[in-house]
Amino acid sequence: MAKNSNLGQAKAAKNDEFYTQYADIQKEVNAYIEYNPDVFRGKTILLPCDDPEWSNFTKFFAQNFEFFGLKKLISTSYAIESKKYKTDWQPTLFETENPLYNVDTSRIKGKIFTLDHDTNNSGRIDIDDLQWNYLEGDGDFRSPEVTALRDEADIIITNPPFSLFREFLAWIVEGKKQCLIIGNMNAITYKEVFPLIKDNKLWLGTTDVRWFYQESTNSPLYEAAHSRWFTNLEHGLRHKPLQLMSMADNIKFSKHKEVKGTEYSRYVNYDALEIPFTDAIPSDYRENMGVPISFLDKYCPEQFEIIGMSLFLATTRPADLPKALQGGPAFYLKTEDGYKRQYPRIVIRKKQ
Repeated sequence: MAKNSNLGQAKAAKNDEFYTQYADIQKEVNAYIEYNPDVFRGKTILLPCDDPEWSNFTKFFAQNFEFFGLKKLISTSYAIESKKYKTDWQPTLFETENPLYNVDTSRIKGKIFTLDHDTNNSGRIDIDDLQWNYLEGDGDFRSPEVTALRDEADIIITNPPFSLFREFLAWIVEGKKQCLIIGNMNAITYKEVFPLIKDNKLWLGTTDVRWFYQESTNSPLYEAAHSRWFTNLEHGLRHKPLQLMSMADNIKFSKHKEVKGTEYSRYVNYDALEIPFTDAIPSDYRENMGVPISFLDKYCPEQFEIIGMSLFLATTRPADLPKALQGGPAFYLKTEDGYKRQYPRIVIRKKQ
């Protein structure tokens, strides 16, 4: 079956089974370690919505347990029979060779993997010391059983089901936990997510991440989408101010044809300046500006204040706007041909 057909079937079935590469996890986590070497020291990490036998999250944190100075690692999985999208799942030898294994229980119960001490007397704590058991339920993160594990943990790290991202983030916020999770870039625009970003309670991580889809246990991985890390753990890039040119220098020297040799435009239905590219933000402009959502990759809270987003601020639209341009809330620019509807914009203001 072709790659596109596989992906199409996965989307049609609302498949949430996406896998994260070990290298992507390592690259992202290293940024937090470099900023604060003790960020995980003495902490209990929970990896919910996981598949411990296959997951690179479990492998990564188990292998680095002592290096990070972890107190405890907990990883849980969701029962195969509870998933909306069924695969030709087969248990691993790690499971079947364990005395706890039960063929019927394995299909209907979630599993919990824990790591907190040297079980095999090797002199170090690592992946070979993982212990597992069946959960009482199917492993749904919303269950009282997994919620209790959330309450025990200090940091939640995982690639949650993308269809449940809003609910999963709310579950983390409810528990008042630190987190490092993966979501689609468009999650920035969700009404449940953007207020957290605006209030500096959530921000983007340091890298993007590739999601992979696996049609079945023995099939290859197919690249499905590029997404982002969302976190409330501090990292150095978040406090690095943008180096910007003045408005006059942007108009004179900008590499962007939309900026060079022309005046900046203003929206017709909101009082703000349109900034089409992050590097075209004028260093000497102090009023409201609308920037692409990709600005959050470079956002420094000491340099800029986030005012809001066009999806929530654009409460009016031009009275003579053609039906073809109408839709949900958006900012509009006046053009020679009429109006131009803008992609979602984040409204910012430079701090004094």
